Amino acid sequence: ERTVSDTWPRLSKFVLSACAASVAELVTFPLDLTKTRLQIQGEAALKQHGESGLAMPYRGMVRTAAGIVQEEGLLKLWQGATPAVYRHIVYSGVRMVAYEQIRDSPLGKGDNETFPLWKAVVGGMMSGAIGQFFASPTDLVKVQMQMEGKRRLEGKPPRVRGVYHAFVTIVSKGGFRGLWAGWVPNVQRAALVNMGDLTTYDTVKHFLLRNTNLKDNSICHSISSICSGLVAATLGTPADVIKTRIMNQPRDKHGRGILYKSSTDCFIQAVRGEGFLSLYKGFIPTWMRMAPWSLVFWLTYEQIRRIVGVSSF
Repeated sequence: ERTVSDTWPRLSKFVLSACAASVAELVTFPLDLTKTRLQIQGEAALKQHGESGLAMPYRGMVRTAAGIVQEEGLLKLWQGATPAVYRHIVYSGVRMVAYEQIRDSPLGKGDNETFPLWKAVVGGMMSGAIGQFFASPTDLVKVQMQMEGKRRLEGKPPRVRGVYHAFVTIVSKGGFRGLWAGWVPNVQRAALVNMGDLTTYDTVKHFLLRNTNLKDNSICHSISSICSGLVAATLGTPADVIKTRIMNQPRDKHGRGILYKSSTDCFIQAVRGEGFLSLYKGFIPTWMRMAPWSLVFWLTYEQIRRIVGVSSF
């Protein structure tokens, strides 16, 4: 008898990827919140606009996380987790299906039915960009919700009260297009991260299977995940900083950003005002999150895949 995975293989991969990503996101979300708070600290553009209450002392990853717990409460480490899960249902599902479609297409395979590295890089970047474009509105809501605790401590009125209210507020101020504010650096980041994640995982996994005695098991998946997490964090952090700042910036009554005109303008202001290394603010929690995120995702993915009988990635 034909199973569901045989009848609708792409749909099965979409559901499988969404489930695995949701588990990984909830497990590692506090690191994502910590990373976002670090990326916002010390914005040169805010000082130029005379914003008060933002000259907070720099705190490292541990002190930032401890400060959130002490000042806002333990559960606030998961503030914004709901739109983050929504985002990964869309993003991870689309990127996995798109990557496999590109990899399995006639244009993807080489003469010996293998997937060359350069095609894996292109496929990873394309699938990440496609997935993130569709998921960008949920990422915008997530970033704004993650910053609500900090705004309250600074004595500012809340911008959003929940996921639904955030969507309504964004649309009322900037129209439907406002949901895609910051989508350019977001897509750029996703393309780089996906190249580091999917491409590295796929390449390392198949390299280990072809050239070592390792089998297609948790050890092989763990090594591949650690490599993919490091590469993804290194490539994606600068674009992530730009994306976070553009999404979090205040907007005028027409929904236009007040601090930055574009991702290029944000990049220039950050480098001029804070130095090149400002593009790597939050790198440690990003790396520490991406490695276990990738590990949890792929281990969950591979385990569920075997249970339901979906073909290997």
